[in-house]
Amino acid sequence: MKDRQPVNYIQTLRDQIDAMIRGFVQSLPSLAIALAILLVTWVVAGIAVRIVGRLTQGTHIREDLRQLFATLIRLAVWIIGLLIALTVAIPSFTPGGAFAGLGIGAVAIGFAFQDIFQNFLAGVLIMLREKMRIGDTIECQGITGRIERITLRETHIRQASGELTVVPNAMLFKNPVKILTDGPVRRDEIIVAVTGDNDLTATPAAIRDALQRLDHIDKARPIVVVAQQITATGIDFLVQWWSEAARDARETKSEVVIAVKRALDETKIAAAPASEPPAPAPPRCVEAR
Repeated sequence: MKDRQPVNYIQTLRDQIDAMIRGFVQSLPSLAIALAILLVTWVVAGIAVRIVGRLTQGTHIREDLRQLFATLIRLAVWIIGLLIALTVAIPSFTPGGAFAGLGIGAVAIGFAFQDIFQNFLAGVLIMLREKMRIGDTIECQGITGRIERITLRETHIRQASGELTVVPNAMLFKNPVKILTDGPVRRDEIIVAVTGDNDLTATPAAIRDALQRLDHIDKARPIVVVAQQITATGIDFLVQWWSEAARDARETKSEVVIAVKRALDETKIAAAPASEPPAPAPPRCVEAR
């Protein structure tokens, strides 16, 4: 038997490293061209977005739809630019092969990026809605505030306290959303409690007259003042009115409360005292056995 020649592992490793270095040096021009293509893609995407903004500026398209068009144009330009750059940098890369690979791994990618795709599709559908535009005040899942921005992944809501809340689009799409500024006016209400020895006919008239004198109350819609229930301290009157939806509802309610209190004082109508909560039951001692 012939003796086997010993394998020179060090020389083999050197040959592999040299081949990798030569391959990297040979691919440097292709990598430089690919980087230049990405730079051109970035410039073209910015120009395309500006063109879309100018074309839609004089139209009656909503602001969220303008953002949707700009985002889709930017995404399309970047996809084309990335495909061209990959084709130049990697000669064996082809768009057809990339799509075939995506088809094979589509299930795994779908599970891995399920939330991202869900928010993306929800953002597109939200922007295509006729309702819930930028500037509206909404309420959803305990979050109340004004919409400042809608993107393909999230919605920025500015709460009344000043905090900015970033909400995933899927939450706004799946759950009921109350749009507080959908119409020009909105209805609000308070409870006015008076003692039972007052003139129950004069009380609703005094409250109604007080609201009629306020500037931010819609006079074209009825002001409702009705006795709601009898309590231990008097009678509760339900007071409902319509006011401007764009105005802060807290300010309007404050004006209504002050006006009602002043009207009750002027007509000598006594307000009922606040009912005290029931006293807690004394603790019971359990005899140990």
